[in-house]
Amino acid sequence: MKEYQSLAHTRWDCKYHVVFIPKKRKKKIFGVLRQHLGAIFRELAKHKEVVVVEGHLMSDHVHICLSIPPKYAVSSVVGYIKGKSAITIARKFGGRARNFTGEAFWARGYFVSTVGLDEAMVRAYIRNQEAEDERFDQMKLEV
Repeated sequence: MKEYQSLAHTRWDCKYHVVFIPKKRKKKIFGVLRQHLGAIFRELAKHKEVVVVEGHLMSDHVHICLSIPPKYAVSSVVGYIKGKSAITIARKFGGRARNFTGEAFWARGYFVSTVGLDEAMVRAYIRNQEAEDERFDQMKLEV
């Protein structure tokens, strides 16, 4: 049987597949930043009672599966994670000790899809995204 989470008067299971990119889709997610970004996302998600179910960092985009309580709007949670992580990136990796507004590290907008009953399939897709991209690039070269 499926495990549901609880709030005061609610039983829920709300999971979302979210994808967002750095500004101008530049390949900025590598090295030390890539090692720390997962921890940054998990810490920020915890502040909003959100759980990072699955995640994968590509060099030019982020795939993440979030379990968001129904009391929060998806847009506010994603905006919070992108905004605060941009500030953290600027402070830790950009050499800016007092960057309160955050440099615009992430591009505007994001992709979101509800996970529903296909959670295992979505989690596998996120986990294997890098191999799929490489396979697709190879197919392009063969044509």
